[in-house]
Amino acid sequence: MAFDSQLLDGMVIFVEVVNSGSFTQAALTSGHSTSYISKEINKLESRLGVRLLQRTTRSLSLTPEGEVYFQQCQQIIDDAEQAQNILSGGQAQPKGTLRISCPTSFGMTRMQAIFSEFINRYPEVNLEIDLNDRKVDMISEGFDVLIRASQQLDDSSLISRKIHSSQGIIVAAPSYLAKHGNPTCAQDLVGQPAITYSNLKNNDQWHLTNPAGKIETIKLNSRVQTNSSELEVSLCVAGHGVMLMPRFNLNGELERGELVELLSDYQRAEINVYVVYPSRKHMSAKVRSFIDFVCSELA
Repeated sequence: MAFDSQLLDGMVIFVEVVNSGSFTQAALTSGHSTSYISKEINKLESRLGVRLLQRTTRSLSLTPEGEVYFQQCQQIIDDAEQAQNILSGGQAQPKGTLRISCPTSFGMTRMQAIFSEFINRYPEVNLEIDLNDRKVDMISEGFDVLIRASQQLDDSSLISRKIHSSQGIIVAAPSYLAKHGNPTCAQDLVGQPAITYSNLKNNDQWHLTNPAGKIETIKLNSRVQTNSSELEVSLCVAGHGVMLMPRFNLNGELERGELVELLSDYQRAEINVYVVYPSRKHMSAKVRSFIDFVCSELA
């Protein structure tokens, strides 16, 4: 990379403007004039060749490019503060904004209390939590940590650590079974209406391990495909089809008799939950603290 003596110019001012919400407030906290703040932002945008902030007389907001740049700049500043604390003999304290992407249902059923306790324990860390079941690009979207559930994660340069393990089970509502009958083997499910998860490849095909240890592949009729596990459960309870679902996405439906497990003599698929992060090296205190805390709470 070519030497650039201006690489970090304006970065601290830019982050302060975003965090404070206005040029005036950034001027007060930094000890500079408002005109100085404005000139620094203009110089930064000119050097980068993009507009970072949309500003009017009444409001200030980030452009899409500004959002990406801000997330990276905030991390750089946090890392620099941590390095300074280490050199000065101080204890690096978790602080700053931690951006987390987590599956919706797992976030609501398993992570709510953990998020709450983490906030109590680390008051200088602000959480920005994106509950979403879509596949995200961790680096380009600026996430610090991903939480993902899968039988097997895709090969990646990212680091993953298993934090929870569950089982995938086949379920249906009593009203569905009264209409279609109770299957005794995998082949009884062939062609039956199913509620499937659209983020999975070949979601209308299930690979089930029978009691003899042989894998049977069956093709279902996907009556509904959705990227929401909560909607899957709701529609299954209403009797619209069979469903293959990790246990951690159920919330008492089996115990209340709203759903019935099918083919319980078949081997249940193991579904693991992982915390994913970019690198073990130069990990910020806020990321390290969150990963250790989640692993401890879900152990």
